[in-house]
Amino acid sequence: MFEDKNTSLTPLTDLGEFGLIKTLTQQFKVNQSSTRLGIGDDAAVLQFGSDARTVISTDMLVEGIHFDLGFMPMKHLGYKSVMVNVSDICAMNAIPTQITVSIACSNRFSLEALKELYEGIDIACSALGIDLIGGDTTSSLSGLVISITAIGSLDKDSAPVTRQGAKPTDLICVTGDLGAAYAGLQILLREQAIFKENPEAPNPDLTPYEYAIGKQLRPEARVDIINQLAAQGVIPTSMIDISDGLSSELEHIHQQSKVGYKIFEHKLPIDPVTISISNELNTNATVMALNGGEDYQLLFTIPLDQHELVKNINGVSIIGHIVAEIDTKVMITSQETEIPIKRDGWQVFTKDE
Repeated sequence: MFEDKNTSLTPLTDLGEFGLIKTLTQQFKVNQSSTRLGIGDDAAVLQFGSDARTVISTDMLVEGIHFDLGFMPMKHLGYKSVMVNVSDICAMNAIPTQITVSIACSNRFSLEALKELYEGIDIACSALGIDLIGGDTTSSLSGLVISITAIGSLDKDSAPVTRQGAKPTDLICVTGDLGAAYAGLQILLREQAIFKENPEAPNPDLTPYEYAIGKQLRPEARVDIINQLAAQGVIPTSMIDISDGLSSELEHIHQQSKVGYKIFEHKLPIDPVTISISNELNTNATVMALNGGEDYQLLFTIPLDQHELVKNINGVSIIGHIVAEIDTKVMITSQETEIPIKRDGWQVFTKDE
């Protein structure tokens, strides 16, 4: 059927990534009893018979959108590609077990370059104890595209942790520190711009920025935290990984759990290197932590009575609490003032893309 030229077409910028997903998939119904959780969370959950539940997530990384080969080595890219996908499995409180890897690349890539990419994938698989079990390769007319499907498992008696279970008085927790990956990216972009302007300039000394650059180029999926939560007997009420920025992920929990929240600026875990970079770039470290993205830490909520158990887990910070008032989405600043939190994390299909 031919398209009516008079039809008004909707630009994707009007929807954003999650609005687009909802619009394209809202008509799909679950037909299989083995599909326990479908579209709408970090991963899908399947259960076949009485066996353990299988958790599946897939993600795509596109050159020029998600990575820049001007400063991203191929080996690091392979490693990062695995970690960012496995992070979605962790966000369901599951343990990663396998991945598949599919790539599309143009003829400007050599065999040696792709071997480096897969060497990074192999290092990540070895570090996580997971298996590469398949994938696909094809050609591309523009650059490199990597698509990874990550598979994990949940004990048959364990429910997946979704974004929907946060309750009033629950504590809000994050792992690691926030904003470092974004800070590292800003340094890399700055140095790249300097090089393009003056290719003969001496190589910069990036030693002071190593921590932040490492967080950008080599993030780690927090499987260790999932194991520690299990060891302490802590079952989060909701969970999501921090890929697009803390403010963005808080919004997901707000929307799907239908609750509000309060977080405290002085509780946000920010590394001194991130603070130093923010000062150097004349920006704000708190803004980096809220909106930067690519930290791949975990954001989760726990019942108030599990406070003491979580305190025993290394690398977890309690940054606030859930409230019943759904319209309350605020941060209490270091000056004891309340400011509203807006979703300003990274989003695809933005108008300035």
